[in-house]
Amino acid sequence: MQNTDTAEQSAGTNSAEDRLKALEAESDIAADYLEELLDIADLDGDIDMDIDGDRAAVSIVGAELNNLVGEKGKVLEALQELTRLAVYRETGERSRLMLDVSNYRANRKAELEEVGRKAVEEAKATGTPVRLDPMTPFERKVVHDVVAAAGLTSESEGEEPRRRVVVQP
Repeated sequence: MQNTDTAEQSAGTNSAEDRLKALEAESDIAADYLEELLDIADLDGDIDMDIDGDRAAVSIVGAELNNLVGEKGKVLEALQELTRLAVYRETGERSRLMLDVSNYRANRKAELEEVGRKAVEEAKATGTPVRLDPMTPFERKVVHDVVAAAGLTSESEGEEPRRRVVVQP
C-alpha cells in the first residue's frame, strides 16, 4: 500500500511541477511578445515575471508607459488579451495571465478594496443591497473577494460592459 501512496504523491508532485513549468513558459512567451511590442513602439520598459497563485503574472515597469494603460485601463485590458492570444498561439492552451503596466492594476486593486469595504459597511448599515458602478472582470473579482472576506455575499448583474457588483446585506 505504501508504494501506491508514494506513486500518488509523486504523480501529484509531477502535476504541480508540470503546472509550474507551464506557467513559467506562459510568462516567458508573454515577456518575449511584450519585449517585441515595446521595441516596435520604441518604448522603454522592464519586464518582470512572476507566478501569482495559479496564474502567470507579467508586469511592465517604466517611466513613459501611460499610453499602454489608457483611460480606465482599457488599453491595458486589450494588451492583456493580445498577450493571452500570443501565449495561446504558442501553447495551444488558454491562458489566465495577468498583465500590469506601471503598477496600474496593483494601485487599482487597493482602490477597489476600499470601494468594497465601504459597500460592505453601507449594506450592513442600511440593510439594503448596494449597487456599484460598472467594472471590468478584474475589478469585480477584487470587490467580490473583499465582500466574501467580510462575510457577506455579492453577485454581478448586467451585461458587459455595464456589468456591476451588487453587495447583499
